Amino acid sequence: MTADMLWEVTTPLGFRVRVTLSYWDLIVTIKHPVMAGRKADVQAALASPDEIRQSKRDSGVFLFYKQIGPRRWICAVARRLNSDGFLITSYPTDVIKEGERIWPK
Repeated sequence: MTADMLWEVTTPLGFRVRVTLSYWDLIVTIKHPVMAGRKADVQAALASPDEIRQSKRDSGVFLFYKQIGPRRWICAVARRLNSDGFLITSYPTDVIKEGERIWPK
């Protein structure tokens, strides 16, 4: 892991998702400030999701959903590159997006 590495999680699909401190900071300050303090929720969504969908637009992108309340989920979006991956973004949502459901089978 690099000096800037914040965390790494292995997904049920068998690839690791890495997040650097600087990129997490970008997510919680610019992209989705509502995610500040929700690092554990994102890690849980990646490690033990309730559902995983493959992006309709990009077969290398996966959406990991973890339910956090009635009709509320944390969505962690990650790109897979061989056995590694990286977090693209994460956000709370009340809708699971379209795309092929690949987890659970």
